[in-house]
Amino acid sequence: QVQLVESGGGSVQAGGSLRLSCQVFANTPSNYCVAWFRQAPGKEREGAAGIGGNGSTDYAEFVKGRFTISRDNAKNTLYLEMNSLKFEDTAMYYCAARAHRPCLINWGRESYYTYWGQGTQVTVSP
Repeated sequence: QVQLVESGGGSVQAGGSLRLSCQVFANTPSNYCVAWFRQAPGKEREGAAGIGGNGSTDYAEFVKGRFTISRDNAKNTLYLEMNSLKFEDTAMYYCAARAHRPCLINWGRESYYTYWGQGTQVTVSP
């Protein structure tokens, strides 16, 4: 069983920054692929950033150049550094985990993930 606990959300003005964290609780956390998703009100959940087992990363176009995903295996924690935030980044942000590999294949498709955190709200004011 895997438990994911997100933190770090909040309210920020456009142009500001936030760092989200997701702690991964599992027998062997490094066995799981993890990614960040988000869901804005009235919209479907969408993949924002994924990370491979070797540290390689991939991003949705709408966050490229502004967001950075990273993983600290020693702390069993996934991060999402968000800079130059825009009003349209307002959403509930979720981390997700799956055993299916390779990690960056279909990383942005929510149906491939088994485990989800409760989410952390990010609100960006214009």
